[in-house]
Amino acid sequence: MSLAMPPSTTLAYGSVVLAAVLWGGSIVAQKMALGSFSPVEASVFRDVGGLAILLVTWWVQERGTLAIARSDLSLLGLLGLGVLGNHLLILMGLNYVSGAVGGVIIGSSPVVTSLLSALLIRDVPLRTVWLGAVLSFAGVGLVSVAGFQAAGEQPLLGGTLVFLGVVSWALYSIGSRAIMDRLSALTVNWTTLLVATVLQIPLLWTDRKVTDAGVSSVTTSDWLALAYLIVFATAVAQQAWLFGVKGIGPSRASVLGNLTPVAAIGLSALILKESVGPVEMTGIGLILAGVWSVNRQTAKQP
Repeated sequence: MSLAMPPSTTLAYGSVVLAAVLWGGSIVAQKMALGSFSPVEASVFRDVGGLAILLVTWWVQERGTLAIARSDLSLLGLLGLGVLGNHLLILMGLNYVSGAVGGVIIGSSPVVTSLLSALLIRDVPLRTVWLGAVLSFAGVGLVSVAGFQAAGEQPLLGGTLVFLGVVSWALYSIGSRAIMDRLSALTVNWTTLLVATVLQIPLLWTDRKVTDAGVSSVTTSDWLALAYLIVFATAVAQQAWLFGVKGIGPSRASVLGNLTPVAAIGLSALILKESVGPVEMTGIGLILAGVWSVNRQTAKQP
């Protein structure tokens, strides 16, 4: 089986930035979708829709050719658990905490991924990412706390669930790079999403909201939020992220992921008419400084 050459560095960085921007919007969309859907319903509908798009894309681009070694099946299954944990746990957590608190925790994803990547697969030395990670984490915290309104009903439970979702994504990003030496990013994306979707479907009977209230109870804005999660946050962003990780590695990609809260602030200002003040601008500056630091340090590595 012939595999595509690794993506160019410029294209890989651009793909990661695109994913980060789209995921910035998903924080708002997830919170909106929970107005009409339960966490499990939102996660299942999001994944089913995203899977349909990815399967059509895979069929067109790769002509339905699928050659997976038996030894890779178990790893794909584990990666599917990572997708499941990320999608479902974050939605469950956002049901208990405010979007601001969820944004703080989700913003720690690049730091978690960089540290776990440097420790587990050592794709870059830890000394090259720690300063940028600290700067970016400080910016993420400052930006997110600046918009803090209320902790939510059960901040400890919700915060723990969201953080576990972040860890799930970090492990998924690290594990996916290893298997993408043998499989395309698109194949890894739809197969792992299929695993996550199948595992979630039985949970629909335990967490019902729209299925009890009826489709007519869903507002137009909530349908649009769900559509955004399906098309952009799942199909497009996840594919772009995997493509970028394949080209530049999880450590470099994860720090660029700190652009997510920057995008979230900009989209909140445009869509929700929230103000952006000096504190937010300072936080954005710290985040970009962290991105620059890690890119500069890791560029010196093989």
